[in-house]
Amino acid sequence: MKKILFLHGFYASGQCVPALALRESFENRAEVITPDLPLHPKEAIGFIRELIDREKPDLLVGNSCGSFYAQMLAPIVGIPALLGNPHFQMTEFLKPRIGIHQRKSPRKDGRQQFIIDEALIQEFAELEAIQFNYCNPYYKDKVWGLFGENDTLAHFEPLFLEHYSHSFHFPGGHTPTAEEVRTWYVPLIEKLLMT
Repeated sequence: MKKILFLHGFYASGQCVPALALRESFENRAEVITPDLPLHPKEAIGFIRELIDREKPDLLVGNSCGSFYAQMLAPIVGIPALLGNPHFQMTEFLKPRIGIHQRKSPRKDGRQQFIIDEALIQEFAELEAIQFNYCNPYYKDKVWGLFGENDTLAHFEPLFLEHYSHSFHFPGGHTPTAEEVRTWYVPLIEKLLMT
């Protein structure tokens, strides 16, 4: 059975709507792993690397900040990826949001509150500076982008296309609904798993 590793967005968790919709859509066809990611990006990257080494997924699927991580890791670990509404400038997203926040979906550890501060923004800035360093011609067609036409948060298709060649659109916003996951994400995931 194939394995898919889903990496959620910044405010989300492994129990967010896209994660649950993917698990349901691939039930009995593929194992969909949907972990809660650490808040801090370097810790998150390390956590994802360990998970990849242990679980050996066939595909990475991300949304927003999860796509930021998936893009960086795909060519390093040699796994294709589908990037849903990738957010390649997390620092710009975080700067106006300094303070205490709540997760939008439950975490397994029950910790729903988190803090955005200057140190967190600086950590993202360090990764942003090197995020495309591992891009290579071999991976140009193995990392696909899926962009919501009504996304009001991330507009990085032009930047994505500087590095990769497969870009797709769906008529949704930044965080896909369960129906949008089934209609737009699942067929692309099936196609990527076959290539």
